[in-house]
Order: sequence, then C-alpha cells, then structure tokens
Amino acid sequence: MSEPTSEPVLRRLNAASSRLDALLTSLSVYSRADSSLRAIAAGVAAAAAHAPDVAIAAIVLNQVGGRYAIRHCVDSAALATLVARRLGHDEASIATTAAAALTMNVGMLREIDSLHARASVLSAAERERIRRHPVDGAELLRCAGIDDQDWIDCVLQHHEAADGSGYPHGLVTEQIAAGAALVGMADRYCACIGARNYRRSMLPPAALDRLVEENAGHPELVRGFVAVLGAYPPGTLVRFDDDALGVVATPATVRVLRSAASDDGDQWRPHTAIRAALHEADARLRFSMTSVWGELAAL
Repeated sequence: MSEPTSEPVLRRLNAASSRLDALLTSLSVYSRADSSLRAIAAGVAAAAAHAPDVAIAAIVLNQVGGRYAIRHCVDSAALATLVARRLGHDEASIATTAAAALTMNVGMLREIDSLHARASVLSAAERERIRRHPVDGAELLRCAGIDDQDWIDCVLQHHEAADGSGYPHGLVTEQIAAGAALVGMADRYCACIGARNYRRSMLPPAALDRLVEENAGHPELVRGFVAVLGAYPPGTLVRFDDDALGVVATPATVRVLRSAASDDGDQWRPHTAIRAALHEADARLRFSMTSVWGELAAL
C-alpha cells in the first residue's frame, strides 16, 4: 500500500476519477496502459485505506466527481479494496482488485452514461451489448498491454453468479475467480445505492440484505462486506426514535444534524438509536462532509 498522505481522501478519489477518465477514454492497442492504470488503482486503494469512513461516505453520498461510468468504477474499487483488506488479502491481490474494478466496464464505457440516464426499456441489441461487455473489456485490456491473468479474469467474470445465472459464460461458484466475485459484489452494491432515472436508490440496509441474499455461494466475501459496511454505513442519512435526523459518521456513531427538540441536545448518538434510513429527498438535510469528517473529506 502507498504511504498515507495528509491530502484529503475525497480530493484523492476525485483526482483518480479524472485521471481514469482520461486514460480509459483513449485506451487502445497502442496505450501500453499497465503501469498507468496500476498507479491510479494504488492511489484509490491507499486513499480508501487511509480513511475508510470517508471513502464509504463518499460512495453513499455520491460525492466522487466525474461522469457516472467513471465514478461508479472508482466507488466500486474503493469498496472492493476495503473488503479485501478486511479479509486479509495481501497487497498484490488488493492492487489487482483495485485495477480490475477500475476497468471492469471498459468494454462498454461509451454506452454506460446513456444507459444509466435513460428511463425506457432496453432493446434486445442493448441487452446483448451489456452481456458482451466483459468479453470486450478483457480483450481491450489485453490489447492495451495488460497481461495479468488475475486482472483479466476479474474483468471477464465480474458478472458471473454462483448459481450459473450470470454472464457471459454462465459459470458457477467453483469456476469463478474469487477476485471476480469480490469486484462483482462491490459493483452491484454501489449500483443499488445509486439512483436511476427510472428508480430511487436502494437504501443501504436493503442493499446489504440483497447482497447477502444473492451471494450465499460466497459466504466469506459476504462476511467481509457485512463487516465493512454494516446495515448503516458511513454516509447513511437516518431518523432517530425521537424524529431527530442525522448522518452516520462511523461504524458506531451518528452525527445529529437536525434535532426534534428546540435545543440541539447531544450532537453524537450510537447506531442503536437509529429508527430508519432515509433517502436524501426525504431527509432534506444540507451539510458539508467536512462538518462531519473533517479535513480528510475536503474537496
């Protein structure tokens, strides 16, 4: 892991998003992109490890900058590396996980933003394009100089499912690389908690329930995600039993942002006081990340 720096974590993630966009947009057979992509991946992994609460809150609160196709990959990479580290993966494996998550959708990068924004049903051709993108992405990476087979396998298999219902090859648990399953789970969790034109975002407790339910074939990975996220990860907007509102700051504490009583009362409360998670539109809270997480969350 890279040495921690005093530079704010959110700023580092935003910079990684900008660099990744420029690199992937111009990726081609002539790119020889291995070292550049690894450098970005190392930066994302180090930033997330330096302040996990800030990194997770940035994902939940949609604070990583850039277009959706890129920031989603940065979000997924940050989450996947935190889980990998929690599970005791070595540094080489964590670096590969980060690089794979950052490049998992390179096979359809141009289409992702328009598909994310639309509200209409996908055509048969569009569905086939989606099912083909892991193969296209793996081939593009090979052509751009990526020869790490673990990295390629993660990209190729990140949409496979333990029961064989995934794509592109319908693999089952024992055939799916562990890194691919990890990247895929991070991808789907981040997608669930992100909003679409055709649906609201899924609240974190429901997103975690879905992750647990759909990934019974990977129990160790499930335990890692539960340990890192919990039902109310940092960044979750919540209501308390007395109708006060707040934002989860750490795995154990919540920052009160609006009190039900006339006086502010305690500004910090435990998770045990939470009644429910809230969507941003329902909470109607306005606050800066620095007011909760300090300068590590500065832009």
